[in-house]
Amino acid sequence: MKIASVAEVKSQFSAFLKASEGGPVVVTRNGRPVAVIVGVQDEDEIERLLMAYSPRLRAILERSRQQFREGHWLSEEEFWSQFEQGKPSKGPAKPRRKRA
Repeated sequence: MKIASVAEVKSQFSAFLKASEGGPVVVTRNGRPVAVIVGVQDEDEIERLLMAYSPRLRAILERSRQQFREGHWLSEEEFWSQFEQGKPSKGPAKPRRKRA
């Protein structure tokens, strides 16, 4: 991982883009990190990066984790049955016991 100031990145942007292919480049301002330049290989990787920072997706995942912790989940069979029927769940599933 490289670390560079805004001034360095500004004056040698192409070099830091190339360096990002080998790992993230942390950009600093007044000695504090303010950005990261991350090299990407394809559009799928860009999509994964953007989704990782999506507040909406993060909220959905957190809601799902909370429902799971509370015992609200569908079995694989129930999930695929609803998926094939094209019916979204009407809310959290009923609590169920974990299988041994």
